[in-house]
Amino acid sequence: MNYYDEIKNNLLNNEAYKTVKDYSKIRNDLNTYYKVGRLLRKAGNKYGEGVIKDYSKRLTIELGKGYTQTRLRYYRRFYDVFEKCPTLSDTLSYSHYCEIIWLDINQIKYYVEIAIKQNLTVRQLRTKVKNNEYERLPNETKNKIITNDKIEIKDLIPNPIMIKNKDNLEIINEKMLKKLILENIDNFLLELGNNYCYKGNEYKIKLGDRYNYIDLLLYNIEFNCYVVVELKVTELKKEHIGQIEVYMNYIDSNLKKINQGKTIGIIICKKDNKYVIGYRSDERIISTEYELV
Repeated sequence: MNYYDEIKNNLLNNEAYKTVKDYSKIRNDLNTYYKVGRLLRKAGNKYGEGVIKDYSKRLTIELGKGYTQTRLRYYRRFYDVFEKCPTLSDTLSYSHYCEIIWLDINQIKYYVEIAIKQNLTVRQLRTKVKNNEYERLPNETKNKIITNDKIEIKDLIPNPIMIKNKDNLEIINEKMLKKLILENIDNFLLELGNNYCYKGNEYKIKLGDRYNYIDLLLYNIEFNCYVVVELKVTELKKEHIGQIEVYMNYIDSNLKKINQGKTIGIIICKKDNKYVIGYRSDERIISTEYELV
């Protein structure tokens, strides 16, 4: 078998396909690069690693710039990964996959799933990888990904939460922290996980004859529930648990419809306290630290 000619023909056919069937070019790109990667793997197994350098030189002469050794190694890695990890979806482009194919299999599965669910651009996916989102997930969540167990809303909240602070402001109170979040609300919602939408800040509720204000009120479309977010620039304290629990109960009693899930509470604090969170009575309350970037 002439591996080089097969590789060249696949690449040429893909270029031609793009010009006449643009609507399905993503699928064709993925199929082409997978086939090319497989041929490169077989050629390498037979002739050695030198085929990458040789084929790169010949393809560049015959097809033009772009077929560098690095690019060919990406094709080969693309095949190696998805021959073992059947998560390939034409919802994502080849450029999406290039951001993650050098990660381990469990990381790849996670990023593929969230990229599809959140309709991430390549740049947004790159940011999540760069910020080590997978590494910041609870170990329990990582185990669920490995075993394909059902994922709950609390499983996808990373610790710490990354909050943009491009002006390097010193955060001395909750108001300033909230300002940073609101300035980059889209990034903040992506940090939290899947399908959040913003409902308001300083959300006013009336408890008895007094008004209280929820720092942030969100809604999660995938899990069909309200999400109360409280911000603390101190260590997590037991009174924070009581406060957010009251707010969650208020939302459940006054806003939640019968077909919606119970409200979730997220406390974002400067420093977590495992003892306090360990003794909470409501598992819907989640705490996570924040980190300014």
